[in-house]
Amino acid sequence: MGTGQEEARGLSYRIVIAPSAWKMLAGISDRRVREKIRDRIDGLAHEPEKQGKPLTGELAGYRSLRAAGQRFRIIYRVERRQVLVYVVALGIRRQGSRRDVYELARKLLRLRLLESPD
Repeated sequence: MGTGQEEARGLSYRIVIAPSAWKMLAGISDRRVREKIRDRIDGLAHEPEKQGKPLTGELAGYRSLRAAGQRFRIIYRVERRQVLVYVVALGIRRQGSRRDVYELARKLLRLRLLESPD
């Protein structure tokens, strides 16, 4: 039986990182940047829907959170019924580039590689 403190703090969401996002994280050579990004991802365990901004278009249903000095973006989806945050992509915002994190996430979605972590 809860003490009421759990309710006051809210639910703690389980974080799941997609293989695509793990690969992107591993590709970041600066250890300090990787740690900052991991800290931001860990922070999504509490009130993930109040963090980041909702995305539109092909990425509707996903959110984007800035990390590591505002250069990097973490793209994730909140699965309320499963009390889960699913991180699908992360990287640098490079508008107009094929390596832009949003363009990479759209490509993963078109290839049907962004599926629920059931």
